[in-house]
Amino acid sequence: MKNIRRPFGNGPKVSLFTLGTMRAISSEEQMYKVLKASFAAGINHVETAPAYGPAENFLGKALNRLKSEGLEPKGGWVITSKLIPGLDLIEGKQKLRGILSRLGIKKIDNLAVHGINLSEHLDWAIKGKGADLLRWAQDEDLIGQVGFSSHGSLAIINEALESERFQFCSLHLHLLDQERIPLATNAISKGIGVMAISPADKGGHLQSPSQTLIKDCSPLKPLELAYRFLIAKGISTLTLGAFKPEDLTIAQRLRNNAGPLCKLEEETIEKLRRVREYRLGTTACGQCKKCLPCTKQVPIPSLLRLRNLLIGHDLEEFTKERYNLIGKAGHWWESVNATACEQCKDCLPRCPHHLKIPELLKETHELLACSPQRRLWD
Repeated sequence: MKNIRRPFGNGPKVSLFTLGTMRAISSEEQMYKVLKASFAAGINHVETAPAYGPAENFLGKALNRLKSEGLEPKGGWVITSKLIPGLDLIEGKQKLRGILSRLGIKKIDNLAVHGINLSEHLDWAIKGKGADLLRWAQDEDLIGQVGFSSHGSLAIINEALESERFQFCSLHLHLLDQERIPLATNAISKGIGVMAISPADKGGHLQSPSQTLIKDCSPLKPLELAYRFLIAKGISTLTLGAFKPEDLTIAQRLRNNAGPLCKLEEETIEKLRRVREYRLGTTACGQCKKCLPCTKQVPIPSLLRLRNLLIGHDLEEFTKERYNLIGKAGHWWESVNATACEQCKDCLPRCPHHLKIPELLKETHELLACSPQRRLWD
């Protein structure tokens, strides 16, 4: 079966799905089985990172084992790994050589700056010590193209894309949160590759959706619809963090389904919008961000987006997880929750929908704040 490959910056073309290796780290055998299933599903692109524990080491051994069995995609595997910003030149060289050693390769196709979330991260990459490191790595022919991942603001992402330093990017792109879609489509129009980060899990726990969302998407499945939405938008590739071979079944099914949305898919996406607006009524936050800036740095749109998803599609597990992560993930996520609102009401005149923002923030906290229900090892 012929497998569709899409352009990805200046590097080798990639499959519609990318194997994310963060979850297959229990054993070498687990990684081998997942990588073998990825090959069977038509995947040629693998994304990893030193931050993923033993992932690179396990992946290197799995790649070598599959090669000995004659199981490689046409043109070989395309590998992407990452380095965090802030390293000096000596540290960076050591880290990069460690990546290559663990993977058992002499050159990596794609190296991403892992988490350009703040201005200082971008400065490091384009005019600081990171620029020297990336230039050295390319001069030594240790890496192909340079990209970045970001959990930061739209402004930071746009500045990175406009810097002309990066040939690909990894962004949070989702059916139920389309805020970054215009940035992604603009990047693609410039020839920059775009990888969607975790469109299943971070897109609303779509691998285990609420019964409400299942009914809202019927007869289609939420996860498949979300994947098809991004593929039809022209996103280069979607990460799929597989834990077991069976997790690759959907990639196998959609491996060549790169066409525009069909009528049923379009109608279902429109239905999602309608039922969400109906349930939220006059309390729906339109995510225009005109309420900002908040004097207490409350990320009003981000918090009310969680409320939209909770009331709009009953995504309780997902929204509680995200809300209770606030202040616990450094620059990777929001740092201020709704309790910081002092009800000064400065935001009210700026809201075009006349939302009672302080009241909605208070309600959001009451609905979503919770203590951990169990320890991870229970």
